[in-house]
Amino acid sequence: MSLAKKALEQGEGILRLTPTWVPRSFCVPGRRIKLHPDDYYALGGMRGGIDERWFASTTPAQNGPLTSKNEGLSHIAFEDGGKTELFLLKDAIDELGAQIVGSRLWNQYKSWPMYSKFFDNMGPLPHHIHPSDEFGKLTGQNGKPEAYYFPPQVNNHGGDFPYTFFGIAPGTTKEIILDCLKNFNKGDNKITNYSQAFRLQPGTGWDVPPGMLHAPGSLCTYEPQKASDIFAMYQSLVNEAIIPDELLWNATPKDRWGDYELLVEMIDWDLNVNPNLMDNHYMEPKPVRDTNEMHAAGYHESWICYRSHDYSAKELTVFPGQTVVIKDAAAYGFIMMQGYGKMGVWDIETPALIRFGQLTHDEYFVSEQAAQAGVKITNLSKTDPIVMLKHFGPRNPDLVVK
Repeated sequence: MSLAKKALEQGEGILRLTPTWVPRSFCVPGRRIKLHPDDYYALGGMRGGIDERWFASTTPAQNGPLTSKNEGLSHIAFEDGGKTELFLLKDAIDELGAQIVGSRLWNQYKSWPMYSKFFDNMGPLPHHIHPSDEFGKLTGQNGKPEAYYFPPQVNNHGGDFPYTFFGIAPGTTKEIILDCLKNFNKGDNKITNYSQAFRLQPGTGWDVPPGMLHAPGSLCTYEPQKASDIFAMYQSLVNEAIIPDELLWNATPKDRWGDYELLVEMIDWDLNVNPNLMDNHYMEPKPVRDTNEMHAAGYHESWICYRSHDYSAKELTVFPGQTVVIKDAAAYGFIMMQGYGKMGVWDIETPALIRFGQLTHDEYFVSEQAAQAGVKITNLSKTDPIVMLKHFGPRNPDLVVK
């Protein structure tokens, strides 16, 4: 029997995952993702600080020529006879397919077509874009929609700039943005002069479709997204740090570097100049069913990312001392945010501090069969709730996207 089959059988349909740390050379870690203070530069100063942890990922990180093998890919931890073996979640899904992700997703995608992450930066990111599938295919990549949720548990401080620029101010012309892009190597190209910023609030979130310019603020962010790491930075100066020219052209084929008109084409113009961005893209939690009914059963669950067909996410809270059985129509990964207890055959807990390379019991992947049958969760604390964030693939049958 293969390792994947043994692990799925041992976990009764739930796979234990290991922490997946990802550095970014252009970022300064916000130090809120529980990594040990000595380990934020564990991959070396040239790679930059670790300011991301990826969840349920079968998507490799696109981090340039120094990218290490399997960077960004989640591993399964399988323990047998006192020995722990690690292997890729991607390999397990390639082998077992529908037994893990379900026939609905496997038949259409032959993969797990999303992942989530913590993005944890001390300052804001540059105004940038994730191209659509149409433009992603120019470099052999998928486009990337993504969503944000700001978990209170990892936002004890707001960082340097807890505001996010979204879109382009109504009335701005394409010629103005084109000039900003052509001025990329002249210091500050001032592109955020033509945008609007929104203050970020823990416990809320945003939906960011492909083609939308955005400059993420400095809250620690939970980000469900399509299985892609495509991006292009359109802002040249952030917090007095110069952004390298190659990041402007990061989503552009080499033979079209210098084609500024193509960069403007990648912008979904109508989406960006919409004066009602908050109405269409801001998200506050929505209970998945009647609140009184859930509380009587010992839990509370809300949709936290619900405006996209490409992914969705829930926040589940199990009250102290309670045992519940939670059913979902689709497979999902989850990360523990608070508390400890049992989920099926597994211990679940929330570490306060994690060393680079250390295994944990805070991240798992629940197969579709196990999700549909219902997972039994017991909160072993008398005072502390269990809180977990659950990330789902495309077109979750439980969600109606409006």
